[in-house]
Amino acid sequence: MTGKAFFIDTTVCTGCRGCQIACKQWNQLPGTKTKNRGTYQNPEDLSFYTYKLVRFKEYLGPDGKPVWYFFQDQCRHCLEPPCKETADESVPGGIIIDGETGAVLYTDKLKKANAKDIIEACPFNIPRVQKGTGFMAKCTMCVERVHNGLLPACVKTCPTGAMNFGDRDKMISLAKKRLSEAKKDFPSATLTNIEDVRVFYLLKDEPSKYYQFASIERSPELMDRKMAMKHIAGSIKKLALNLNPININNA
Repeated sequence: MTGKAFFIDTTVCTGCRGCQIACKQWNQLPGTKTKNRGTYQNPEDLSFYTYKLVRFKEYLGPDGKPVWYFFQDQCRHCLEPPCKETADESVPGGIIIDGETGAVLYTDKLKKANAKDIIEACPFNIPRVQKGTGFMAKCTMCVERVHNGLLPACVKTCPTGAMNFGDRDKMISLAKKRLSEAKKDFPSATLTNIEDVRVFYLLKDEPSKYYQFASIERSPELMDRKMAMKHIAGSIKKLALNLNPININNA
C-alpha cells in the first residue's frame, strides 16, 4: 500500500502535549473553554476545533506506584474509510482521499450529509461537527505541509521521537522493529490495526487501558454490523430510485 503513515510510539511519550498545541497553531484553531478536571488530559475530548488530543490514564502498578498511559488520539486515516463509504451514499465528494498521501479529507460538501451517520460510521469515534453549520472536521494529515516536503506539525514538534511520519512501508518496518525492542521491557506491548490504517500505535499494554477506541477488533473494511446494515439499506434505496421511473412510465 503506497502513501504516507504515522507511527506513534507511546512508550517514549512524556505527555508534553507539544503535538496537540502544534496542531492547533498550524490549523489556526481557537482554544476551547475548559477546566481543571484533576487529570493531565485537557480538553476533555476532541471537537470541531481540536483535531488532536493527548489522552491520559493512570493506574497503580504491581509495586503500588502510579503508572501513566498517554495516547495521542487523532484520525487514523483508514485505508478503506467507513466514513467515506457512508458519505458517498448521500453526498459524493463530501469525503475524498488524497492521491499522494492517502489522507482522508473532509470537504465543505459534507455539510449536506447527516453528521450522525458519518460519526457513527467511524470505528474510532473521530469526526466532529460544528453546531449550527453542519460542517465537519478532523485531522488532515497536514497534507499542505506534506505536499511541500514538510512533516506534519505534530511530528515536527515532538521532542522524544514518539511521533514518526513517512512512507507507509517504512513506518511499518520501523513499528515492527520498535515492537521487538519494546517487548524486552513491556511483554504485553502491541501494535494497533497496522493493516487497516495510516496511523498506528505502539502500546506497552492492553489497548483498553489507554482508551476505549485505541484499537478495534479487525473486520472486513472496518465495518461493524450496524455499518453493514446501513450499507445494504443504502443500496436498496438506490435500486428503488432507479426502478421508480420505469414503473411510472409503464403505468
